[in-house]
Amino acid sequence: MGLLILILLVAAIIYVFKGIIIVQQQQEVIIERMGRYERTLTAGLNFIFPILEAPRGILTKVTQRGFDGQQYFILKQVDRIDKREQMYDFPRQNVITEDNVSITINALIYFQIIDSKSAVYEIANLPEAIEKLTQTNLRNLVGQMDLQKTLTSRNTINTELRTILDEATNKWGVKVNRVEIQDIFPPADIQASMDKLMKADREKTATITEAEGLKEAAIRKAEGEKEAAIRSAEGEKQAEILRAEGVAQARIIEAEAEKEAINRIIEAFADKGQPDKYLIAMKYLETLGDISKGQNNKVVYMPYEASGILASVDGIKQMFDKPAK
Repeated sequence: MGLLILILLVAAIIYVFKGIIIVQQQQEVIIERMGRYERTLTAGLNFIFPILEAPRGILTKVTQRGFDGQQYFILKQVDRIDKREQMYDFPRQNVITEDNVSITINALIYFQIIDSKSAVYEIANLPEAIEKLTQTNLRNLVGQMDLQKTLTSRNTINTELRTILDEATNKWGVKVNRVEIQDIFPPADIQASMDKLMKADREKTATITEAEGLKEAAIRKAEGEKEAAIRSAEGEKQAEILRAEGVAQARIIEAEAEKEAINRIIEAFADKGQPDKYLIAMKYLETLGDISKGQNNKVVYMPYEASGILASVDGIKQMFDKPAK
């Protein structure tokens, strides 16, 4: 009786430790009964029969720090299948481009297990299979490109490689979300030549930019001088027009004043008669005054019509002396 109780107690302890499985969120456990697939345990509290049923493990890559302080990826078998997105950082590999240049590439892949059953039963070593598949297709893609295109087509390589891997890993229950080319290292001599070429291109670009700047400055300066000349000419033209208009206006005003003066003279001499003789006499006198103006002008002769002028002056005197009628 005591032995039976002991056996039952041991069985109960084994069941507690082996028969109760707590699965965390975003994890699944594959359960086999007598070596055959039975069911998939999801997050929460689950019960199995420890003797007849057991979890099926799966290989995964985990990081481990070595004695040298560096981190390394190692393969480890676990019975919990992580359905979160995972990242594999593959070691650098040598790849030959289409123009026979050997380069070193480091790639990252982000994938997620969608179907746990397929990930366990459709492929023996899932991490190794994904790594080798990535490396092989990466060599094929880069082998179709020359060095220059490889260096400038990372997005193209990422997209094409992701499509290829996603199709190939679909039957394994895996979805490849992203592929990233982390580093591309050409040989040292090629790198030195590229640096020289880039320096020459930068100097060329700087020279062209400087020449274009000088050209633009010269064009702007010429346009500015042209605009200034046009505006100066327009200003001079406007000034000449205003001066001409001023002279014309002055002449008109002077003519109007002279007209008014003549009219008043005519009115003043209307009752004395012959105002035209008075006007002619006054013009003679004004002309004589203009001739005699100036410091160096000396009148040493009398005009030919001087007797006529004197007669006109005498006539003016007689007109003023004639009494009004």
